[in-house]
Amino acid sequence: MPEQEIVTKEKQQVQSAETTRPGRYYVPDIDICEYPDKLMLWADMPGVSEKSVEVMLRDNNLTLIGTLSAAVYNNLSPIYTEYNVGNYFRQFTLNEDIDGSRIQARIRNGVLEVELPKREHAKPRRIEVRAA
Repeated sequence: MPEQEIVTKEKQQVQSAETTRPGRYYVPDIDICEYPDKLMLWADMPGVSEKSVEVMLRDNNLTLIGTLSAAVYNNLSPIYTEYNVGNYFRQFTLNEDIDGSRIQARIRNGVLEVELPKREHAKPRRIEVRAA
């Protein structure tokens, strides 16, 4: 079997000028899947708890913010590390097919899960075909 090299992915820092929040913010990795009645979004936010995550909807803009205290890492002397401690920020523009009043979010094991229900008019429906 050929030897494979492991390639690590660098954390991507938010590039926009976010002057209202101190510290660095990173772009969390995101997966989005579409189902007939909803979209599901998963955002990797390791170390973020339910008390330090915000999911906001304003003017069809969905904003995800996760804050992480670096205090846990004080006085550590790591030999090797790939995990960068930092906050998370991501923003999406939703179209009119998403029912903003029914969005739900939960976080478990550092993964934020956001359920984005579709409005009735956006859900696929079966059209009966009859013989003429």
